Amino acid sequence: MIYWQLFLAFFIPNIIGYGGGPAIIPLIEAEVVGRHGWMSAQTFAETLALGNALPSPIATKMGGYIGYEVAGWGGALVAVLATVVPSLLLMLGALGLLYRHRESPRVRRMSQWVRPVIAMMMAWLALGFLQAGVADSGWGHTLLIAVAAAFALLRFRVHPALVVLGGLLYGALLLG
Repeated sequence: MIYWQLFLAFFIPNIIGYGGGPAIIPLIEAEVVGRHGWMSAQTFAETLALGNALPSPIATKMGGYIGYEVAGWGGALVAVLATVVPSLLLMLGALGLLYRHRESPRVRRMSQWVRPVIAMMMAWLALGFLQAGVADSGWGHTLLIAVAAAFALLRFRVHPALVVLGGLLYGALLLG
């Protein structure tokens, strides 16, 4: 039963999550944290941060890690397959359809409406992470990390993986 639950927890977000990793992550969080309770919001945020620091698509890394945590190697395999196979099949089908109708005004409008929806889903996810950070570490640490990260990213153009690593180190040394 756990394999079926894992399969659906990653299959459904990948079927309805048009837009790649940023669109799928909030949906996976809703399944993993909200629906099944396999992880806390804090653990999910840490998994996401670590996954963002590593190369390759985020949804497959998260599927493999969460699947392994829930049901071992079999769970990892099921979650990764549930993440990759449906997306591949749908992408091939949708690509053919969109390519045939690429000049259609309806297809262009549909593509323009997807971006704001993804932005709102990511904002909702970020708000949840902010609330979890404040609850666990307080406003002082949360604001310090946020300002330092923004400054490093925008002013010095530090690679995001290094910023995540810096946040992890800060948390391990000063909050652990």
